[in-house]
Amino acid sequence: MTPVLADRPTTLITRPWDDFGLLDCGDGRKLERYGPITVVRPEPQCFWTPHQPPAFDRADAVFDPQDEDDAGRWRFAGAPIDPFTMAWRDVRFTARLTAFRHLAVFPEQAANWEWLDARVRTRGRPRILNLFGYTGVASLVCAAAGAEVTHVDASKKSVAWARENAELSGLSGAPVRWIVDDARKYVAREVRRGAQYDGIILDPPKYGRGPTGEVWRLFEDLPGLMDDCARLLGPGADFLLLNAYAARISGLSLAHLTADALAGRGGMIDWGELALGEADPAGRAIGLSFFARWTA
Repeated sequence: MTPVLADRPTTLITRPWDDFGLLDCGDGRKLERYGPITVVRPEPQCFWTPHQPPAFDRADAVFDPQDEDDAGRWRFAGAPIDPFTMAWRDVRFTARLTAFRHLAVFPEQAANWEWLDARVRTRGRPRILNLFGYTGVASLVCAAAGAEVTHVDASKKSVAWARENAELSGLSGAPVRWIVDDARKYVAREVRRGAQYDGIILDPPKYGRGPTGEVWRLFEDLPGLMDDCARLLGPGADFLLLNAYAARISGLSLAHLTADALAGRGGMIDWGELALGEADPAGRAIGLSFFARWTA
């Protein structure tokens, strides 16, 4: 018995909410609203013409990339912008303009946050493992919904940031374990300990380094990690969510990898693409990452 794959992909489009919105896009750029500011960032796949080109010139900050790894610098219309607080439902988090073009939050993930919130609320107090947890928004969404969460990231700075976001959200006392570790090493230890989880979240980078110099390469290392994650799912486990941003990957490939790792479990796998859309449902949308989600 193997999981059944959905016979067609799903595109999950995140529309604007109070603290975020895709305002316009085109000519290789996107104009977005983050909390109190507007920013312009490169987006090469936006081949088309923007609706309101002058609006891009009025943005508070514009990112200029300087190398192929997306490092660069921000140009400001006025004074440099200090970190500020954003919210999604009951979860609050700090946004900062980083040297890698993002703002420490990936708003297209709101479609997955909504899905996680709904699944956790049906299970009482499930045990959730969040690997490559970064600044913790997904962990806090699960904690706010009632889960017991183990949050793992290789960056001490990111985990500290996630803990700060927990305090902002009023969740500093929630049952969340904050772990600075290489995801593969942590999962391997959990397998040896016989640990079990009700749900697992993975959002691995294409390339990364662990806290003691471990090298992560998505295509080489993800299959083995998925196999170990499958061993951590208890007999009554509810879900596994896998997300990836690599350009040479697809939702279908993630779905097949998930099905391979979870062979014998049954269940369903939906798969597809996460996108950001303009407020108008008939407007444009930008595909940004791929996902596969197994449910029992």
